[in-house]
Amino acid sequence: MSLATREALRSFRRTPLLSLLSVATIAFSLFTFGLFALVAVNFRGALAGLAERVEVVAFVLRGTPPETITLAAQDIGAFPEVLSVTYVTQEQALQRAQEELVEFREMYRDLATNPLPPSLEVRLHPEYRNATQAQVVAERLRNFPFVEDVRYGQEWVERLDRLRNLAGLIGSVIGIAFAVVAMVIIGVAIRVSVLQRAEEISIMRLVGATNEFIRAPFLLEGAVKGLLGGIGAVLLCWAGFSLFRATAGFDLSALVFFSTSQVGLIIVFGTLIGLLGSLLSVGRHLRHV
Repeated sequence: MSLATREALRSFRRTPLLSLLSVATIAFSLFTFGLFALVAVNFRGALAGLAERVEVVAFVLRGTPPETITLAAQDIGAFPEVLSVTYVTQEQALQRAQEELVEFREMYRDLATNPLPPSLEVRLHPEYRNATQAQVVAERLRNFPFVEDVRYGQEWVERLDRLRNLAGLIGSVIGIAFAVVAMVIIGVAIRVSVLQRAEEISIMRLVGATNEFIRAPFLLEGAVKGLLGGIGAVLLCWAGFSLFRATAGFDLSALVFFSTSQVGLIIVFGTLIGLLGSLLSVGRHLRHV
């Protein structure tokens, strides 16, 4: 492995301009991918914020003893999908309506009796905030004899599910496309390096060097170029992100940059596609030597 390292470093020293251009090209390729990933991360965060509003509301029959509701809330809280259960009395429901529905505030204030029923508001764990699981919980709640009606905004939740699925599909397709482009660029850069050393490789083959021995320095070179390109792409993304927030002219404090694990993932991704691009390029050349 030390010999492969020395050969890879020698290649960098022998063609510094070509190596620098290769790293820069990889960095800008991954930078384009990184910008798309930043948009995807923030879009997913926005969808997660919307998903927090997904809840199942069970309207309780008037006159139901509080003890019955308390025991039922404990049972509902034990459902694997349920994060929390909140009992909303008639008085609390009316107070909410007066505070949130401004256009009906006067009407609610002049009512002789409270028309709003008590309810149980059931919030779900993040992984269960979809139309299928919400419907499952709703059907269970309907089995309680004191439950008059159950609602969870079925149409709205189904639209949210479709939006999440569409975003995931588009993200996967574009991500794969950028990965393929980056691999091609890295492969071309390594291919140039291989062609420059074609005579040396032929001599090594004549003296009995194995494909693995010949391939190792190029694989290491591709991995290092991918690693440096990944680091460069993260720095470019951070510069672009900071510049965009500073010059946008409106509040973008809700936007977030990559987490530490996501930064590491981009760098590892760059290293892997550098390695794979080298493997494909060198393998194709060795078959014709």
